[in-house]
Amino acid sequence: MSETLDIGSPGEDPPFGELLLRHRRSARLTQADLAQASGVSVRALSDLERGRAKAAQRRSTEALADALGLTGDTREDFLSAARDGRRRGRPRPAGAFAGPPPPAVPDLVGRGAELDELRRAAGDARTTPSGVVVSLVGHPGVGKTALARSAAHDLAADFPDGFLSVDLRGMDDQPVSPRAALDVLLRGLNVPAAEIPASVGEQSALFRSMLAGRRVLVLLDNAADEAQVRPLLAAATGCLTLVTCRRALAGLESARWLWLRPLDTADASALVAAIAGADRVRAEPSSAEELAQLCGNLPLAVRIAGNRLATRPHWTISYLVDQLRDERTRLASLSAGDLRVRSAFEMSHRRLSPAARLVFRRLAVIPGPDFGAELATVATGMATADVRAHIAELVDANLVQEGGVPGRHTFHDLIRLFARERLEAEENPDEAWEAVSAVVDHLLDTAAGAGRLFFPDALRASVEASRFASREQAAQWLDAEAANWLAAQRIGHGCGKYRQVVDLARALHWFSDGRSQQLPWHDVFALGVASARALDSRADEAVLLNFLGWARYYCLGDNEGGRAAHQEALDIATETGDRREQTWALAYLGSVLLRLDRPEEALDHVERAVGLADMDFWMGQGSIRNVLGKVLCAVGRPGEALLVHREVLADAERYRDDANLFTRRFFRALTFQLLGRALTETGDWPGGADAFRTARKLFDEGGFPVPGAECAVQEGVAWREAGRLGVAEECLLSALDVFTQVITRWQRAQALAELVRVLDAGARTAVATACRREALEVCADLGTDAAADLAKRLVGEPGGQS
Repeated sequence: MSETLDIGSPGEDPPFGELLLRHRRSARLTQADLAQASGVSVRALSDLERGRAKAAQRRSTEALADALGLTGDTREDFLSAARDGRRRGRPRPAGAFAGPPPPAVPDLVGRGAELDELRRAAGDARTTPSGVVVSLVGHPGVGKTALARSAAHDLAADFPDGFLSVDLRGMDDQPVSPRAALDVLLRGLNVPAAEIPASVGEQSALFRSMLAGRRVLVLLDNAADEAQVRPLLAAATGCLTLVTCRRALAGLESARWLWLRPLDTADASALVAAIAGADRVRAEPSSAEELAQLCGNLPLAVRIAGNRLATRPHWTISYLVDQLRDERTRLASLSAGDLRVRSAFEMSHRRLSPAARLVFRRLAVIPGPDFGAELATVATGMATADVRAHIAELVDANLVQEGGVPGRHTFHDLIRLFARERLEAEENPDEAWEAVSAVVDHLLDTAAGAGRLFFPDALRASVEASRFASREQAAQWLDAEAANWLAAQRIGHGCGKYRQVVDLARALHWFSDGRSQQLPWHDVFALGVASARALDSRADEAVLLNFLGWARYYCLGDNEGGRAAHQEALDIATETGDRREQTWALAYLGSVLLRLDRPEEALDHVERAVGLADMDFWMGQGSIRNVLGKVLCAVGRPGEALLVHREVLADAERYRDDANLFTRRFFRALTFQLLGRALTETGDWPGGADAFRTARKLFDEGGFPVPGAECAVQEGVAWREAGRLGVAEECLLSALDVFTQVITRWQRAQALAELVRVLDAGARTAVATACRREALEVCADLGTDAAADLAKRLVGEPGGQS
C-alpha cells in the first residue's frame, strides 16, 4: 500500500500523522506490524499517516507509543502532537456549502433596529443553555434573507467556530427533507459521509453533539414549517440559529420572532438611490417617493424598480412611475431579469389549501384597506368559523397580515393586486361580480341601518329591531368599517345602486354630527346628491344638498361653497313646496352667512326658518332655535340669546322621553356650549365657565373628546377673564391632551395661544415662550389665513418677540 502524507505548512510542528510515520519507519515496522503490536487497525493507521485523520484518541495514542517503544521527551512530544491534532481535527463549521460567512448586502437600508435585535440575540446565545433561535418572518419579498445574510456577516466575529447555511426551499413543491438538510449540515461539519447516521433522530443528536462547546451561527433559509426546522436547530450554548420563513412557525419552542415590515418611504427611496444612483433621486425626490409607495415599500419590489432604472439610464423616475400607476399592469411592470414580484407571491400561493386560495382571491373584493371575519364571510359565502380558519392559514403564509385591532386583517397593496389577478384568472366574471355586489350591498345596507339608530326618534324599539345590540355597537361598527362602507358607496354609485347610495347618505346625517372631522362627509353627501340626481329625485336632492352644504362650510371651512349648496337646496325646496327643507336651508344659510360676516342677513334667514318650522322639537325645531340664539349673540343681543337657549333646555327636558339618550346628551351639550357663549357675551365669565364645563362633561360622557376639548378651551378663556388663572391653565392643558392628531392641529394652535395668554398673565415667561414657539410652528405648518392671523397676534403680544 502506498503511503502519502498531508504535510503541514512551513514553520509549523509536524502533524501527528507525519510524526507517527517517522517513528514507525525508525522502528522498522510495517503498518501491519504496528497494528498487531498496538491494537490499532491498519486502516486507522493509514488514515492517520495520510492526514485523513488528524490524530488518534488518547488510549490509542498511548498504545502506539508503547508499541513504538517511545520514552521520555520523545514519548511526551508524541502524545502532545496527538492532543494538538485532536483539537485541530474537530470538524470546524465552515458553511454547509464549504463557504465563509456571506458578504453583507451592500445596499441594505432601513433595518438598523432589526440588526440591533439580532446582535442582542447573539449576545444572549453565549449564556443560553440551548442556544438562541430567531425566526425572521414577513411578507414575500420583504427582505428576510437579505437581513439574515447581512446579520451573519456582521456577527461573524461573535461566532469564531463558523457559519453554516442551508436553503430549505420551503416554497418548493418538495421542500428539502430534514434528513437531507442534516446531511448537508453534517458534511459542512466535515463528518465523512460513511459516518452520517441513517435516521433523522440520530443525525440531529450528532449535529447537536458536534456543536457542543462551540460558537456557531446557523442560517436555515426559506423554511417550510416547524417539522422541517425542529431537528436542525443548533441547540447548544453559544450557538445562534436564524430561520427565515414566510410562516410564523408559532410551534417552535423557545423561539423568538422578528417580524419584518415594509420599509418606510424614506428608506425605500434611499434603496432606489443606492441601486439607481443618488443623483437621479436628488433630481426627482417626489417621484422617488411615489415610486417607493407604488412598490408598497416592499424591498423586493423597490429593488426591482431600482434595477430597471439602473439598466435604463435614459429613463426618468417619473417615466417608470407612470408605468406603475396602472394597477392592472403594476405587477407585470415589477420585473427585472429573473426577479419578479409576482413570482415571490406565487410560491406562497401554491402552498395554500384549495379553500384558503378561494378565501384569498375573494378577499380582494373587499373595497377597504382592512377587514374582519364578517366581510370575509359575505365575500366567500362560507361559514364564519371556516373563514377564520382559512384566514389564519393566510396569516401564517404572510399573504394576509394582522391589523392593528384584534380580529382585523390587511393586505399589502401589491399582494391585494395579486389576489385580484387570481380572482380574474380563476373565476368567471359573473361569479366575481356576484361577490363584489354581495359585499357592496352588505356594507351599504348595514351602514344605513346603523346610521338610522342615531336619529333622535330612534328609541329602544328601534335598537331591538336592529342587527346591533346597542347604539354603541352600531357606532363601533360604523367606525371600524368606515373605509369599507365609504368605498362601497363610491362603487355603488358607479354601478348604479343609486337608491342604496341615497339611503346611506340620508341615514348618516345625525351620526355625522358627532364625527364632523373624523370622516369625509363632503364625499358621502356629494355622492348622495349625484345619486339623487341620477334617480331624478328632487326631494332627496334638496335634503342631501343641505347635508352637503353643512359638510362644506362646517367640516371643510368652505363657507362660500356651503352657501351655494344651501341656496340650491332652498331653491329646489321652494319649487317643490317642501316646507321642511326650506326651513333647514334657511337655518343653514343663517349659520353660513354668520361665518361670512353677514350677521344681519343671517338673522333674517334664521327668523324666517323659525317661522316656518313646524317640525318635531328633536327632529329639527330645537336645533334651529339654537341657531337663532347664536345669531342673536353675533348681532349684539346676548340677553335675547340667553332666553332662547334657556327655553330650548327647558323644552329638551319637557320632551326628554321622545328622544334617545344619545341625542339628548349631545343636544344638551351643544346647547350648554351656546349658553356659555351668551353668558360670556353679557360679561358673566364665571357663569359662562360653568356652562362650558357642563357642556364639556356631557360631550365626554357621550364619547366625543374633541368637542369636549373645544369646550375646555372656552372654559379656560372664561376663567382667565374671571381672574382664575390656575383653573384656566388646567382646562387648557386638558384640551392639549386631546388635540394631538393631525386633524386637530388648528385647535391645538388656538389652545396653545390661549395658554400663552394665561402664562403671560401669571408672569411665567419661560413656559409661555415655549408654548408660543410651538403655536407658531403649528401655524406655519397649517399655512391658512386664520393661522397667519393667529401667528401675528402671538408675535405682537407682550413677550412675542422673545
